[in-house]
Amino acid sequence: MINAQQHVQALLDFIDASPSPWHAVKSVETQLKAFSFVKLDETAAWDLKAGGRYYVIRDDSSIVLFVQGQKSLVETGFKLVGAHTDSPGFRIKPNPITAVDGLFRLGVEVYGGPIIATFADRDLSLAGRVNYKDADNNIVSALIKFDEVLLRLPNLAIHMNRTVNEEGLKLHKQMELPLILSTAIQDALPAEYFAKLLQDKLGCGLDKLLSWDLAVYDTQKGVFWGAEQEFYADSQLDNLASCHAAIQALLDERVLNSESTLVCAFFDHEEIGSGSNRGADGSFLGDVLQRIAVTNGYSPEEYARALAKSFLISADMAHAYQPSFPLAYEPDHKVIVNKGPVIKVNASHRYSTESISQAQFIDWCAQAEVPYQTYSHRSDLACGSTIGPITSAKLGVRSIDVGNPLWAMHSIRESAGVLDHQYMIKVLRQFFIS
Repeated sequence: MINAQQHVQALLDFIDASPSPWHAVKSVETQLKAFSFVKLDETAAWDLKAGGRYYVIRDDSSIVLFVQGQKSLVETGFKLVGAHTDSPGFRIKPNPITAVDGLFRLGVEVYGGPIIATFADRDLSLAGRVNYKDADNNIVSALIKFDEVLLRLPNLAIHMNRTVNEEGLKLHKQMELPLILSTAIQDALPAEYFAKLLQDKLGCGLDKLLSWDLAVYDTQKGVFWGAEQEFYADSQLDNLASCHAAIQALLDERVLNSESTLVCAFFDHEEIGSGSNRGADGSFLGDVLQRIAVTNGYSPEEYARALAKSFLISADMAHAYQPSFPLAYEPDHKVIVNKGPVIKVNASHRYSTESISQAQFIDWCAQAEVPYQTYSHRSDLACGSTIGPITSAKLGVRSIDVGNPLWAMHSIRESAGVLDHQYMIKVLRQFFIS
């Protein structure tokens, strides 16, 4: 348990440093630099060497990293792990701030499918990416993160919402989600007030600020909980926990010296369908894999043969059984926290798992001495999906969807099991070295 808790503490630190997809990629990049990974530019020619360690970032919020193996791609194929950097929540509108009844409020759009009610009465702030002109009149991007609590979505008192405990908290997305920022300042124009807030943080002039991508995040740090401290809670476990597990599996000297070419791909925009230049339904991963092959002199036929030998593990969190809600689950497929990674199966292929990929993953679990579980959604409930089916279809590679059990998926505060994170690291490491 001590070693498992160390892995989870590293995960909590990773998440707390990554309040937005842009920060998550930066956190990954920081870890890679400690292991001598070289950054590649998509606009430049690549010079790759056997055993080389490389990474590519697209639009600041998606990253593909790889270790070029010693053996031929035609012989080994690519060993791929995919996950995503984004999480459901709120994003700030372009003209966000309004003055209403003596208060400045920020307008938000709902991003993905969060449990909106969980954002009420939390200590919220802003993080993301800001674009501005530098001293040389070039457009540059910079990460921005307000550590202090800036925002709040106060609940309506029960005296004014008497049925809230029976009917649940329901918030109108347009009218009731704007977040309180401050007391309105007399004669202050809302747009200029918000721009100055960003400018003061960045240290650039008001006339230099151009645009931003800003997410709302929970400032409360991750914690261990439970009588034996066997659980942990934080925001964005879906799916930064999978990104972190993949990185920890890869950054092991036994793995880094693998004869196979190893790839981790972490995409933005999974929560909104993956349809972007940096999403799993875009060209990013395929572009990188093809350039690896071309740069090393492989023909189109040899590249196709390499893909046919490849395998993708799509790692995304799974629905842990919560005994207070037994009717929400398929009774013969309850997955339990701290009982191992979950193989996700869906007949309509919302998950990419099929019997052969399932058998292979079970074998890797056995070799790593890791328990596993199998999940199927209730037949009368709509099933979610992952990057697995999208990526597998685009590349034509065999794939499986797996993930660790998670309570309160898409809440601003999710919970999972300490042992499971170590289990996932171990089985992904086994996959890489097999």
